[in-house]
Amino acid sequence: MERADADRMQVAFEIERHRETAEDAEADPARERERELERLQPWREQVTLRGMVAAALIGFVFTVIVMKIALTTGLVPTLNISAALLAFLLLRGWTSALQRLGFSPQPFTRQENTVVQTCAVACYTIAFGGGFGSTLLGLNKRTYELAGNSPGNVPGSYKEPGIGWMVGFLLAISFAGNLSLIPLRKAFVVDYKLTYPSGTATAVLINGFHTAQGNKNAKLQLHGFLKYFGCSLFWSFFQWFYTAGNACGFVQFPTFGLKAWKQTFFFDFGLTYVGAGMICSHLVNLSTLLGAVISWGIMWPLINKHKGDWYPANIPESSMTSLYGYKSFLCIALIMGDGLYHFVKVIGVTAKSLQDLLNHKRVSSTGEKIKPL
Repeated sequence: MERADADRMQVAFEIERHRETAEDAEADPARERERELERLQPWREQVTLRGMVAAALIGFVFTVIVMKIALTTGLVPTLNISAALLAFLLLRGWTSALQRLGFSPQPFTRQENTVVQTCAVACYTIAFGGGFGSTLLGLNKRTYELAGNSPGNVPGSYKEPGIGWMVGFLLAISFAGNLSLIPLRKAFVVDYKLTYPSGTATAVLINGFHTAQGNKNAKLQLHGFLKYFGCSLFWSFFQWFYTAGNACGFVQFPTFGLKAWKQTFFFDFGLTYVGAGMICSHLVNLSTLLGAVISWGIMWPLINKHKGDWYPANIPESSMTSLYGYKSFLCIALIMGDGLYHFVKVIGVTAKSLQDLLNHKRVSSTGEKIKPL
């Protein structure tokens, strides 16, 4: 009896949903035709020339931003949401402008928005993941000479990264990523239906853009984006007028005094760092602040007092055989230790989840309780 009531409720719900869909189609037939067109378009028509131009433009801008952040803070936030928003605003504005001029452009769909967002994200991901902000440009002879005469610095172990070599290197690592990504997607997302948080969030956001309310919200977001973009641009020009060198003006403002300034405790009024701090979680910001106080406020001054004893005093501190060597290896040891812990933890949790899903499928298919492996 309860099963029959549940079935009747489900049928009533489906009928009501179908009725609401039909009413929406009658109320806005143009919107319904656009949705139908989106469903019928093949994937080849989603890769358009205007989309590739927009993706290249957004990718170029985001690459500059990511490289600036990577070479200064090292903390690169995810920009998927921003790329999706800019892609929507750019192409929706383009199609609206053509319609006002009397042309009939191809409708801007969710799928095209996703293609543009994906290509733009791939641009700055390759720039950062390829090592332009960390390792790739450190292969040259100048870095080899700065490393000094150390046991690990084998004579002649440097590589001048030319354009052709870097293109081949980036193509190799990109295809290697695809070879590992496609099987993992098939196993985790398709077969085991595991959650994919960033992809799901981006899909929900793009779907929300292509509605009447989403279009209105996107315009409000664009207004806020342009307002703060203008403020940042004006402030950067204002700083430039009062900067005569690398350690002058607002770039290195001695907030805590000159003695603290010598230990690099100063305030940089660059809004890039402010934006990076705003987009990162408070845990990341607090951890970074704690690390800065412990290292630059306590450890490095104490190690610097042993100059001439722990390391030679006649070489610059930027050399790997000087104070910079202590900084690098201590930081790398902390990062690798924490990374190894999380790697083992993720592997263990993933293996347990896959085992539970496999056992659940076996129970569902056989109807019998099976002991865990």
